[in-house]
Amino acid sequence: MDITIVKENGTDIAVISGTKLAITDAQSALDLAMTVKYETGANKIVLDKSAVTEDFFVLSTGVAGEILQKFINYHVKAAVYGDFSHYTSKPLKDFIYESNCGKDFFFAATKEEAIQKLAETQ
Repeated sequence: MDITIVKENGTDIAVISGTKLAITDAQSALDLAMTVKYETGANKIVLDKSAVTEDFFVLSTGVAGEILQKFINYHVKAAVYGDFSHYTSKPLKDFIYESNCGKDFFFAATKEEAIQKLAETQ
């Protein structure tokens, strides 16, 4: 896993890259958030969809809720980017829509869009 810091609108945003899963469950999400905060001081994280377990996108597993709760409890904002069009679940589509209306967790098509969404949040 590589962590690159991007400065956008005066905000440090950690961009996570690599070939293995960075988030597999709530504990690994918390570990990632704390590693990023400790190593970079950033509390905003951008991840490629491929770095997040597929269980996250099956809402009935509860993984998404657990991960978002950890991020919110530890004041971490995050954005996941990638192609979400192949998911057919209405609850997931609603979850993506509602998340994008909030201020803590976002879904975006591209890395640049994800960075921009986080840069616009307080």
